[in-house]
Amino acid sequence: MALLQISEPGGAPAGRVQHRRAAGIDLGTTNSLVATVMDGHARTLPDEAGRHLLPSVVRYAPDGSVAVGIEAQAASFEDPLNTVASVKRFMGRGLADVQTLGKRFPYEFAADGGGMVKIRTRAGERSPVEVSSEILKVLKGRAEKALDGPLEGVVITVPAYFDDAQRQATKDAARLAGLNVLRLLNEPTAAAVAYGLDKGAEGVHAVYDLGGGTFDISLLRFSRGVFEVLATAGDSALGGDDIDRIVAEWILAQAGFGGEAGHGVLRQVLHQAREAKEALTAAERVALEVQRPDGSLWEGVLDRETFTHLVAPLVERTLAPCRRVLRDAGIRREEIREVVMVGGSTRIPYVRERVGGFFACEPHVDIDPDKVVAIGAALQADVLIGNKPSDEMLLLDVVPLSLGIETMGGLVEKIIPRNTTIPVSRAQEFTTFKDGQTAMSIHVVQGERELVSDNRSLARFELRGIPPMAAGAARIQVTFQVDADGLLNVTARETSTGVASHIEIKPSYGLDESEIERMLKDSYAHAREDVARRRLREQQVEAERVMDALRAALAADGDRLLAPGERTEIEAALARLESLCREDDADAIKSAIEALDRVSTPFAARRMDDSIKRALAGQRLEEI
Repeated sequence: MALLQISEPGGAPAGRVQHRRAAGIDLGTTNSLVATVMDGHARTLPDEAGRHLLPSVVRYAPDGSVAVGIEAQAASFEDPLNTVASVKRFMGRGLADVQTLGKRFPYEFAADGGGMVKIRTRAGERSPVEVSSEILKVLKGRAEKALDGPLEGVVITVPAYFDDAQRQATKDAARLAGLNVLRLLNEPTAAAVAYGLDKGAEGVHAVYDLGGGTFDISLLRFSRGVFEVLATAGDSALGGDDIDRIVAEWILAQAGFGGEAGHGVLRQVLHQAREAKEALTAAERVALEVQRPDGSLWEGVLDRETFTHLVAPLVERTLAPCRRVLRDAGIRREEIREVVMVGGSTRIPYVRERVGGFFACEPHVDIDPDKVVAIGAALQADVLIGNKPSDEMLLLDVVPLSLGIETMGGLVEKIIPRNTTIPVSRAQEFTTFKDGQTAMSIHVVQGERELVSDNRSLARFELRGIPPMAAGAARIQVTFQVDADGLLNVTARETSTGVASHIEIKPSYGLDESEIERMLKDSYAHAREDVARRRLREQQVEAERVMDALRAALAADGDRLLAPGERTEIEAALARLESLCREDDADAIKSAIEALDRVSTPFAARRMDDSIKRALAGQRLEEI
């Protein structure tokens, strides 16, 4: 008799694991994609018309509806102020940050309210998070239709150089779209997964990712099932959009526009510049035409040689982070096994030529550069959702910039250095500066310089309830935790009482990328100067501590325990130290501290003896 295998109604057949619905999303500057693993293969999902790429464009229509993608893009010429493109560039940024990009944008920004920038539309002011959520909703719908049910989790990719605010803004957009984010995955790491660099490809690989609005370069080492990001660098304000703008400015100049182009014309010329860029990937020349303000038509030609001349400075800008990432990882160019090209802008022949020349190897371009990131995200989502529990591949990303706190004298104590593998938790002990101090202000900063003023402030919070003790007696443990998404939590705890305070770092907007580049360049250029400045501030802080303690001791016991001549000598040394603290000579301050210590040591000894005598007064030896 045959045996039937029976399972619960609505459940998975016995002995078979139910496949959970998950997807990978590449939320791009120019185009976005969604991919999923079906029948063991990762593939990007098309719309009803068979188009895989969704233009990252959102239009707020007069009837109150929201259009996303091709339909929105088509309306951008006649309705530029209500059609938002390249919104990824504004994620996690304030108005001041956006203005430093120094480009003309074909829409209006709302007045700065101190938070993330907002764009004025007929539907009201919209933040980049809200605009991005509309793109994510469309991708979510596309995936749920293909998988015939609701998504249980997604992996969303972000540029490796996105800072904490930009990552948090991406997660907020996903939450607004009703998505459960399993992980934010750095785009170069996703590309490495898609290329299957984990399939027996031991060694160091470079991932060069030049997308629509961002650039990343990452070095990854794959060894024994672990994908380790050795170092990452880049610029989240550099990409194909900038190439389009340079070509558009050239077209406007050739057509004699000057600064007269309106929003609609600017959108039209940007569109034509993008089409010209794409055409010149294969063609040697492309015809152009633009209608001037007076109604006349300008006609011209852009050849590949001129195009290469226009874009060369931008391509060269990408090579500086390439040099830096090699230096940070301690890797020679000859050790790079292969270079993977990611992002639509890497189709440009000159980009491939320069990158191949820089790394002295032929770039890897086997997978469609537009789809590779989404495919890698889908593969990782399939693992994280539990469909591949036996998958042993481990992804280890890094933090792009050092994280630390401000200490006395405006100095930075780095707790997590840049290029530290995440997730990571690091703790360090600090103490109070003044007697009886019952609260401490914690100032979290990001950057590579020695002084707070040269770095970027992330957040401030306070630890209260510290028991009053002598300066230096309290023990405050500050813990930094960076999760797998690159998001930071900071906790401060007084160890004797257990009183604690913490903050989840959610700054209102993020680092300007030119500022990141400046931070890193300055950290190299001013390394010697920074060390000297730090040493000076350390000596000044120590001098202030010594002087405060000695003044308090003189006020309490100076008249009782010191002869007039002794007090005069101590006060003279004190005055000299106070005077030197206003100078810039760390060695002189150190010498003055030592001199003050020598003349005040007998006084300190007498105070100690006196304190012991008073403590022992009236007590018998056996009681002690």
